[in-house]
Amino acid sequence: MAPAKARLPLSVYILALGTFCIGTSEFMLAGLLPQLSAGLGVSISRAGLLITAFAVGMTLGAPLMTLVTLRLPRRATLLGAALVFSAVHLLPLAFDGYAAVLVGRVVAAVACATYWAVGAVIAVRLAGPEHTARALAAIVGGLTLANVLGVPLGTWIGERSGWQAAFVAVAIATLAVTLVLRLMIPRQPHDAATPMRVLVRREVAAFGDRRLWLALATTATFQAAVFACFSYLAPLLTEVSGIPESRVPLVLLLFGVGTFVGVTIGGRYADRDPLLNVFLSLGTMVLALLALVTLAGSAVGVVIATFLFGATSFSIAAALNGRVFGFAGDAPTLAASVNVSAFNVGNAAGPWIGGLVLDAGLGLRAPVWAAIVLALVSLSIASASWRLERGGRPACPDAAPATCA
Repeated sequence: MAPAKARLPLSVYILALGTFCIGTSEFMLAGLLPQLSAGLGVSISRAGLLITAFAVGMTLGAPLMTLVTLRLPRRATLLGAALVFSAVHLLPLAFDGYAAVLVGRVVAAVACATYWAVGAVIAVRLAGPEHTARALAAIVGGLTLANVLGVPLGTWIGERSGWQAAFVAVAIATLAVTLVLRLMIPRQPHDAATPMRVLVRREVAAFGDRRLWLALATTATFQAAVFACFSYLAPLLTEVSGIPESRVPLVLLLFGVGTFVGVTIGGRYADRDPLLNVFLSLGTMVLALLALVTLAGSAVGVVIATFLFGATSFSIAAALNGRVFGFAGDAPTLAASVNVSAFNVGNAAGPWIGGLVLDAGLGLRAPVWAAIVLALVSLSIASASWRLERGGRPACPDAAPATCA
């Protein structure tokens, strides 16, 4: 009889609650764009730049904070990042105007990147090296929970009590999680003996592999496709599909359910052939986006297409992360953080590109068409990976046999 799988420590799932708060803050802005636009007196596209600002902060903050915190006490850094993240969500109560919100999003993003970088290390240490993938999957699971529960709830609060109330709710939830983390996370050992240059050289070595760069480019263009569409989904639903503003949170909830389905299916099968998973996920996402733009005029059709968009866009997550960890070998910390940056390059570029086509007067369907183009670009990069990896030229690393068929 096969032995039962060991359960992850409860503290790993508490860390995932932190990513739930982070994901709620990051993604709920898409549902609050109309309120932010009206409340701050800016256009929809300029309000969308708040999403871009958060992504830029994450992009720069993830690798930087990974290097800066390599030798710092892990628990103190984690708790400090969570406290800063909570506090900056209260800035709109003290300062009025678009600039204050913009600065707050950047600071929150750097704190978020710190939490990701340190939280992943702590999760792996708590779970043990034999459960690395499961621990990281649990941390990412907080984002799925954010899409299912946090984003619709944040949008609902914002619609009824104002967008500032949604920010306050995130601040309170993050503070509560921080207190639980303080109780549940034990003090962590940190490497104070190995010279920093040795640690950095070990982490940087992985970037000599072309496959890693192609994987990162696939991540960035894929995520840009997702956010070019998702960032402007609320206006599409209300103004093109005719869905009442009060029902938008329900549609976003369905999107979140789709992401859960996608993560579950993708995570189950990605280990068998990660690159094939990338192709299938991108191809089906293009089909879902085509359905979304075609059925945008139908309330029922757009709801179904939104669910499919959520499922297909998240089915790729396990494969993208797994490939980067595999190529990085024994020193994946910096490579994993740069993959976070790649995701956030997409998070920044997507809303910006979507805003460009909106400002060009091409209509509210235009961001969806932009997403389709970006997804096709991602497919072309994945095709280059296929030629490189399946052509027999690169050797397959022992740490990641699944990435070489």
